Amino acid sequence: MAKIAQVSAKYIVHASIFIDGVVDRPDVIGAIFGQTEGLLGADLELRELQKSGRIGRIEVNVDTKGGKTQGEIIIPSSLDKAETAIVAAALEIIQRIGPCNAKIKSEKIEDIRISKRQHVIERAKELLKSLMDTSMPDSQEIADEVAYSVRVMEIQEYGKERLPAGPAIDESDDIIVVEGRADVLNLLKHGFKNAVAIGGTGVPKAVADLCREKTATVFVDGDRGGDLIIQELLAVTEVDFITKAPDGKEVEELTKKEIHKSLRGKMALEQWKLESSARPQRDNGRREQPRQVTTRREAPAQRRETTTQRRETPMPKAEKKDATDKEKETFGKMLEDLIGTRGAYILDEKLNILGKVPVSELQSTVKSLSSGIYAVIFDGSIDKDIIATCERAAVSFLTGMDAKAKTSASVTVFTAEDL
Repeated sequence: MAKIAQVSAKYIVHASIFIDGVVDRPDVIGAIFGQTEGLLGADLELRELQKSGRIGRIEVNVDTKGGKTQGEIIIPSSLDKAETAIVAAALEIIQRIGPCNAKIKSEKIEDIRISKRQHVIERAKELLKSLMDTSMPDSQEIADEVAYSVRVMEIQEYGKERLPAGPAIDESDDIIVVEGRADVLNLLKHGFKNAVAIGGTGVPKAVADLCREKTATVFVDGDRGGDLIIQELLAVTEVDFITKAPDGKEVEELTKKEIHKSLRGKMALEQWKLESSARPQRDNGRREQPRQVTTRREAPAQRRETTTQRRETPMPKAEKKDATDKEKETFGKMLEDLIGTRGAYILDEKLNILGKVPVSELQSTVKSLSSGIYAVIFDGSIDKDIIATCERAAVSFLTGMDAKAKTSASVTVFTAEDL
């Protein structure tokens, strides 16, 4: 009968061996069979047990260093618990191997059915998860998928440039000008059928004509590229309203709620120009004040008042806040989501994400918002510069992977270790 394989055994005996001398693997195996022969009776004779397949192939791994040998003995067994324990104990009576003194100690008996059972459990979990992920969708999911497919089928090409557009672009008095085809598809998905894409860096003539004829709202991504598209449109045509996706997001990835919120918050062209021009003037005024004597003489009181107000803006947040357990848990989860992304989340007081931006643009974004930020979480190291920026913007909580500085009078600083 063939010898039993280790994978067919119920138990595995693990024993360590220490030999005061140099011996080979066959010497150890010979000593095991020879010195246990007749010790346990006919029913537990190792040679007979191996012939009948109840004891598997005995593995011996030895290593010789400095004239001494040590290693491991592995014996697979399909005997019951008691008989396997007797065989394991019998190994310890071996005191000599070849001409050398030896000591064998049975370390443990492993029930390999436990590891197999654990494998079955883990594999069953994977299979169940796969089944749930691919299971039959419910009625709402089917309806949503059908509705989405129909809306996507409604996309058409407009004008000589064959621009991606919604089906209501001709009959609608209002249009939404977006950047690309994916933006039009996302708006169609959520029921907006009057969008048209410029489809590139230049502004097509068809879009310019539409903007002059209809009430046009420009809806662009929340990044620097979106600002450039707005400038290009304003240079060649007329638009009525301007809005942007949240910072760091693109129109094509927005949810229905985010789209509605962005469109409700659109600004008239005049207001947009006013806010766009006001920010550089304030910045330039701050930098150039020491050199422009004429400007300082024209309105010194007003300039001092404006500077004082700007410096005193964060004062209401002078005291640190203590984070609640829920806030800490939320910060920890968001920080874990950001690992490896080099991104940052900006949150409001309800812990809603106002936007996601690259770490490289974090400080400029916080400066531009200047207020309304409750917490900042980012994949990076906290230093005194980002702390100072958050203090000026009245941020309550700042969370990063680690910190080179944590001292702040008004901002509570957390790292991954704190959470």
